[in-house]
Amino acid sequence: MTAPALLIVDAANVVGSVPDGWWRDRHGAATRLRDAIAGLAETGLPGVPELTGPIEVVLVVEGAARDVAEIAGVRVHAAPRSGDDAIVDLVRQEAPDRPAVVVATADRGLRDRVTEAGGRVTGPRSLPYRGR
Repeated sequence: MTAPALLIVDAANVVGSVPDGWWRDRHGAATRLRDAIAGLAETGLPGVPELTGPIEVVLVVEGAARDVAEIAGVRVHAAPRSGDDAIVDLVRQEAPDRPAVVVATADRGLRDRVTEAGGRVTGPRSLPYRGR
C-alpha cells in the first residue's frame, strides 16, 4: 500500500506568522499549533488539492519547542539543528514514496529548497492556526 500524502509543518515559521506574543513562550505556541492541526490527519487540508484526507502530519520543531510531545494525528520531529535542513531532509526521504509532500511555511528560501527536493509548498494561512 502506498503511504498517504504528507503535510510537513514548519512550526517556527507558522507560529512566527501570528504576532500573538509567541516569543514569550515558544513551547506553548508550538503546542497550540500542534493541537490546532491534529484534526488534519483525518480531514486533509481544505484548499490544498494534494492533501485530501486522510493524510500524515509532521510538525518540525526546533530550539525551545524541541520537546513538544506527539499526539494522535501529529508526529513531532525535533530538528537536531536547523529546522529548515530537517524539513528538506524529510521531503527528500518521503517524496518518492508518497503521492504528495507539502510543506507549510512562508520562508522564501525554504520554499525554494522544498520545491527543488520534490515537495510542494503552502502558506501558513492555509492551516487552522490563529495563535492564542
